[in-house]
Amino acid sequence: MTTTADKARTLAALYAAPEILRVVNVWDVVSAQAIAALPETTAIATAGHSIASSFGYADGAIPRELMLDMVGRIVAAVELPVTADLDDGYGDPGETVRLAIGAGVVGANVEDRLRPLDEAAANVAAMIRAGETEGVPFVLNARTDAFVRGGGRPVAESLADAIERGRAFVEAGATSVFVPGILDADTTRALVDGIGHGKVSVIGLPGALTSTEYEALGVARISYGPLPQRVALTALQDNASEIYAGGIIPPGTRALN
Repeated sequence: MTTTADKARTLAALYAAPEILRVVNVWDVVSAQAIAALPETTAIATAGHSIASSFGYADGAIPRELMLDMVGRIVAAVELPVTADLDDGYGDPGETVRLAIGAGVVGANVEDRLRPLDEAAANVAAMIRAGETEGVPFVLNARTDAFVRGGGRPVAESLADAIERGRAFVEAGATSVFVPGILDADTTRALVDGIGHGKVSVIGLPGALTSTEYEALGVARISYGPLPQRVALTALQDNASEIYAGGIIPPGTRALN
């Protein structure tokens, strides 16, 4: 029987592999099952923004119990390790991780929201301790909002902040450091040099580099946040418009549930 701890070790190995870990974020059971069915899928990552939207909440405003309920349903529906977007930890990151582990989650993204560095690093340490207490080597992809919440400050300043925070998070036990934003090759190279090879995680936003390009620069993981849900909803809305105009459901549409 594969235990939660076993799945955590599998996820950690995927981060440590020379190949970049590509995760296509999901938001409910059927999206998770559709992605898990693909042979290329090695892990499942949830998108907090997308889960919140599916329940009618703004990003970051969904109650913890509702988020964890959906994440637990996703864990129960797939065999692969699941890493969850846990927003900012809901005011108690250590307890949130403990509850997530109880639902079968083995890794997470948790945002720093540019809190003071000592507080943010202490939150990382608390999450890692929660995993140790539960007997699970929890895989924390500690997010810093140095770029997305930088308030228009110079890129060099955000870069230095991200590196300082990233180093502190890794020292506190994080497996990797998630730096969302549209990162060009030079910025990515500086982040990898500053935080560590195989220690940086990015998001595949429109206008960013490809996953292969990020892999060559030493990035550990690439995810896509709410964008897969937006792709699905765009296809739904476009097809609905075609139907209203006398069209049909596209031939080749697959039954995925």
